[in-house]
Amino acid sequence: MIIRQANIDDLDAVTELESRCFPAAEAADRKAFECRLSNYPECFWVAEKDKQIICIINGMSTDSKDLCDEMYEGTELYAAEGKWLMLFGVATLPEYQCKGHASLLMGYVINEARKLKRCGIVLTCKENLIPFYEKFGYVSEGVSDSVHGNAEWYQMRLTF
Repeated sequence: MIIRQANIDDLDAVTELESRCFPAAEAADRKAFECRLSNYPECFWVAEKDKQIICIINGMSTDSKDLCDEMYEGTELYAAEGKWLMLFGVATLPEYQCKGHASLLMGYVINEARKLKRCGIVLTCKENLIPFYEKFGYVSEGVSDSVHGNAEWYQMRLTF
């Protein structure tokens, strides 16, 4: 497996992967990914196997302490040297799930955030995924204020 920064040439592949992993109301669309890849590609990673993108993690750096819905679509809260890395999505193609690919990519992203001297990483997830993120040291902060996709999200924080 190869882990690398995403780039604009990955737009179609990451959009397709996201649409296969999340319900339509929750999935980032092509426009959102184009914005992220154009404005903060340093916060977007892919894992490839046999030249196919099988797993992605993307987000943005900011000085805001909590993840909010406004971050998903715009760039106003982005700070290149931000204290926190906010993760918007962790997704693995269904046929590659439960094989450790997301864990390897998450470990890589955590190491990258540490190297950049971030305070930590924040993400939101569904309740059933809390134990997955706890394996990396994330701590649940309870139900998030997010109304993204009309779902209930839990904010998780990994502090360095």
